Amino acid sequence: MLLDFVHSPTDVRALPEGQLPQLCQELREFLVKSLSETGGHLASNLGAVELTVAIHRVFDTERDRLVFDVGHQCYVHKILTGRRERFDTLRQLDGLSGFPKPRESVHDAFIAGHASNSVSVALGMARARTLQGEDYSVLALIGDGALTGGLAYEGLNNAGASGEPLVVILNDNGMSINPNVGAMPSHLARLRSRPGYYHFKKWYRSLFGSRPMKNPLYRFNHGVKTFLKRNLFPGSTFFEDMGFTYLGPVDGHDLPRLCDALRWARELDSPVVVHVNTVKGKGCPFAERNPDMYHGVGPFDRSTGLLKKTGEESFSSVFGKALSDFAREDGRVCAVTAAMADGTGLSGFAKTFPDRFFDVGIAEGHGVSMAAGMAAQGLLPVFAVYSTFLQRGYDMLIHDVALENLHVVLGVDRAGLVGADGETHHGCFDPLFLPALPGYTVLCPASFAELRHMLRQALFELTGPVAVRYPRGGEGAWRGDASKEPLVRLREGRDVTLLTYGVLVNQTLAAAALLEERGVRAEVLKLNRIAPLDGAVLAGFFGETEILLVLEDCFGAGCVGQRITAILAGEGRAPRKLILKNLGRTFAPEGGVPQLEERFGLDAAAVAAAAEEAFHER
Repeated sequence: MLLDFVHSPTDVRALPEGQLPQLCQELREFLVKSLSETGGHLASNLGAVELTVAIHRVFDTERDRLVFDVGHQCYVHKILTGRRERFDTLRQLDGLSGFPKPRESVHDAFIAGHASNSVSVALGMARARTLQGEDYSVLALIGDGALTGGLAYEGLNNAGASGEPLVVILNDNGMSINPNVGAMPSHLARLRSRPGYYHFKKWYRSLFGSRPMKNPLYRFNHGVKTFLKRNLFPGSTFFEDMGFTYLGPVDGHDLPRLCDALRWARELDSPVVVHVNTVKGKGCPFAERNPDMYHGVGPFDRSTGLLKKTGEESFSSVFGKALSDFAREDGRVCAVTAAMADGTGLSGFAKTFPDRFFDVGIAEGHGVSMAAGMAAQGLLPVFAVYSTFLQRGYDMLIHDVALENLHVVLGVDRAGLVGADGETHHGCFDPLFLPALPGYTVLCPASFAELRHMLRQALFELTGPVAVRYPRGGEGAWRGDASKEPLVRLREGRDVTLLTYGVLVNQTLAAAALLEERGVRAEVLKLNRIAPLDGAVLAGFFGETEILLVLEDCFGAGCVGQRITAILAGEGRAPRKLILKNLGRTFAPEGGVPQLEERFGLDAAAVAAAAEEAFHER
């Protein structure tokens, strides 16, 4: 197999051109075989095979800087940079990350887990190169919907005006820019991507000296060309108006043309956009037919594409069904999502209530602000968004929602540890920043029944901004009755108090059972609401025990445990011994949630051990 002899980009550059189609075919076969066992981002990587090979044929990523946007397109890059043998550990604890990670390889220039930042980062690198007097190329590979994010346009606007040599590769797989239609644009696209076109363009400009726009004949010809381009290539003038030279569209599966375009982009020594058309899921029939389904996928049968583990009821699916039920009751209920209709469980809502469903694309800040506008005019908007992506709308949560105390409901999906996507995707910040915002109520269901109850409460009983945060996946063993009380006691005990919220109640109850076997009577308290926290309510529950252990799957600085302790101190009920079990100041890596809970001491055994040690020390 040809791929067995490719261990680095040097090997890719050494291959005869005639062997490159075989390399691409083997890369696709390897991706399907490997991801069928581990799961991962399949369709986007299948579509980027030729493009990634072309990049490594033309550029040297050991020195040249390749910035991905978004990073889940990096699998082929990882294979070609010496990490193929580790693909059986993809997205597993202590294994290969599913995103670029500089700590893994010198070929990974920058971490890329969220979208739309690549041009900004690449421009920063280009400016550093110029100021330091160094000589290397900088590339931003953007696509898969990242151009729906406003930050991408901020970066493009500044990069085009900067004059810094920089190559922006737009991987257009139908999720960012609509393709040109018709025979003439296709013919001219082929013409514009040939080397002869650029030779002629250089020669023609040289005929008019260093300042061709001073010549009336050149200005006339330039005006005619611009008029034709604006009508035949609206995308090209869009980028050129910002200061870029536009190359393309180029067939993203034609390696020779891709290599030619990238070489010319490098030689132009200025800001350049290379527009590449690719097919998401290319070469795998079931991924080509359903690219969204195979965007991020679990282990599957590689011959049929059928998932090895069928989908079970999850917090996301329960949320979507409940929201649809409430929308039937009240015509003001609307759903907003940011390119995550399937992931947030809203596909059914979108089909049932198409006029009240709004997908804003990868533009979370815009999603928050739009929901604020809807709420200001009397609607009941629910913005369903992954916790990690809600971070991108932080400013809008303050200025567009909190300041006017608008009744916007946030369905904060993937709260807490999420597993395989790792440090860029864990939802470990929202318990810190949402309760800090004035007027916000933050509810934490621990079961499907509580989620339905709390979503109804958020929509129809509470006022102001409300967040309902819930984890990825299904519910645990605890499936108790929903309660409107902000704090409930699930278990009596006089030796230690264990406090938590959300699905960690399962680990907490299990820890209490272990403690009972060891002669330690543990009280278990469950917060249904982590904001606002009422001092009088908290004081009414504390004081019987001297030891308080608070269990959370978020970072330590500003966590709920710290805030509760401060409130209790003010009420004269501060515990003599406080144990905060959380992530501390460390980002959690890839891995299964149970594995990560064990590593960070958030599992029942670790909680019981910490509480028992504190009890005996007392």
